[in-house]
Amino acid sequence: MSALLAKPSLRHSVSEWNSNNQQLSATAEHERYVSNVIRQEGRSLRNETNCKTTCDDTDTSRRLSDRAWNVARWKETLETCAQKVDEEMDALTLCKEQTEQALAATSVPLEVSSECLTLRDSRRGFELAHDPVDVQLKKEVELIERVQQVLQQRIEKAFEHLCVLQENRHKLTGDIQNKMDALDIDMSCLSLTIKSPQISLKTNPIRIPPGSSTPQEWLQFSQYNVACAQEAMQVSQQMREDMSLTRAQLQNELDSRRRATEFALRKRNHHEEQARNELEWQIKNTEDEIAEMESDIHGLDADLQAKTASLKLAHTRLENRTNRPGMDLCRDEVQYGLVNEVHQLEATIMALKQKLSEAQHSLQKMKLHHSRMLQDLSRKQEALSLEQRSMTTRTRLTSPSCSDKTPVLLVPLTNSSGRSNLQLLA
Repeated sequence: MSALLAKPSLRHSVSEWNSNNQQLSATAEHERYVSNVIRQEGRSLRNETNCKTTCDDTDTSRRLSDRAWNVARWKETLETCAQKVDEEMDALTLCKEQTEQALAATSVPLEVSSECLTLRDSRRGFELAHDPVDVQLKKEVELIERVQQVLQQRIEKAFEHLCVLQENRHKLTGDIQNKMDALDIDMSCLSLTIKSPQISLKTNPIRIPPGSSTPQEWLQFSQYNVACAQEAMQVSQQMREDMSLTRAQLQNELDSRRRATEFALRKRNHHEEQARNELEWQIKNTEDEIAEMESDIHGLDADLQAKTASLKLAHTRLENRTNRPGMDLCRDEVQYGLVNEVHQLEATIMALKQKLSEAQHSLQKMKLHHSRMLQDLSRKQEALSLEQRSMTTRTRLTSPSCSDKTPVLLVPLTNSSGRSNLQLLA
């Protein structure tokens, strides 16, 4: 048999085989060492990152909790301030309504005063005098118009400030709503865990949203809203105090002026009654004097007729005695007596005629003055009736219905320090 053919291949020596085995062992040991190091580092990294992640999550949760508590505290502060603003708005609205009622209540006094002036302008003759009642009534009208103007200005200012309070209330409401939304979001974030189904990766979550503010700006914004609301409330409180004080002062002025006017009206009415009674007494005495004068005139006229008859008798006797004949036509004592009688009768008749003329003239003057006094009495009675109508008209100011509309109350006045030791008539 022929010799075996050898396969062509690379043969290694035993030393190379040993070297290869040693290299494989060394490499295995190195790789195991590297793997061990990597495993240890991985475990360390896992422990470290787990701790870091847990700490970060805990810290984030604490910060979220602190932030939520801070937002909740400011929300309560804003809600408390908003509630106070609502209360102040209600108080200012009530004060404004009271002022409007006080303004409406001045319409009756103005109407009454104007009606009294119109009534008293109907007086005639010398009764249409510019007396103290006219002065007081005109002052009363001027005062009521000034009161209406002042109250209207107070009402307008109160309305304007109510708009300011409403604006501050809207700002507080917006801030409260924002804080409620932010609180809901933070509480929702605080409730999330790694097992929550709502979590996911987002695109660029670390971006800064437009319109973001700093914590200082956030705090200053709420502080500014609260400060503005508190300032508006202080102004409103002062305004309410001023309105209450103004109403009380104006009401006192109106009451004082009303009492002065009514006193002047009563005094004038008393003077009118005195003048009427005096004039009635004068008229009665004048009528009595006219009656006596007419009686005396009749007597004078009768005496004049009698004296005329006596004069006719004396004239006839004298004329008849001129027919005596001869020496019997003597100027005897009878002649002298008749002549003296004629002179006496003529003087008497002339004196009677003069006295009758004077009496008739005096009677005419008395009748004319009597007519004037009657006219003046009519005017005085008419004026007195107008005065009494004016007094009756002014009873509307103190009638129960008017008193119900404008009651006299004690209004406590609270100053800026909170003390309320002042009380004035409302």
